[in-house]
Amino acid sequence: MTALYAEHGLRLVRLAVIMLGDRATAEDVVQDAFLGLYRRWDSLTDTSHPLAYVRASVMNGCRSALRRRSRGAVGLFTEPPAESAESAEARALVSEEYRAVVAAIRRLPARQREALLLRYYLDMTEDETARAMGVSRGTVKSATSRALAAIGRILKEES
Repeated sequence: MTALYAEHGLRLVRLAVIMLGDRATAEDVVQDAFLGLYRRWDSLTDTSHPLAYVRASVMNGCRSALRRRSRGAVGLFTEPPAESAESAEARALVSEEYRAVVAAIRRLPARQREALLLRYYLDMTEDETARAMGVSRGTVKSATSRALAAIGRILKEES
């Protein structure tokens, strides 16, 4: 369990931050998902894919947090990793582009945002994404396609 957390915890927090726009809540959601896995480990029928269980728990936790949250403004994950640019000027440009993309992702409907993040942020296959979301592979394909088109429109409008 510790190795699973060490290997995937930060990535899952990053996913939850993009979903929720709030690092503290994202960390809570991920901690709750790992705690749930730990508590249910002995009662699981299949323990061969613990990452899939935790990933699904994180997504469900994000959905629950979003339902509870008021429609007010939320903070965005605002800075890309520091090593993403060489100079201060390049870092500022990358940071602006990064914020614009994250803001566009946050504006997507929940299903499109989930499909996009699972497919491209966590590098899951369409089948893995479909299982994680509890939908068909076709739904993943259409949600991903619509999400990419919407992000393109949003970024074009804002430029």
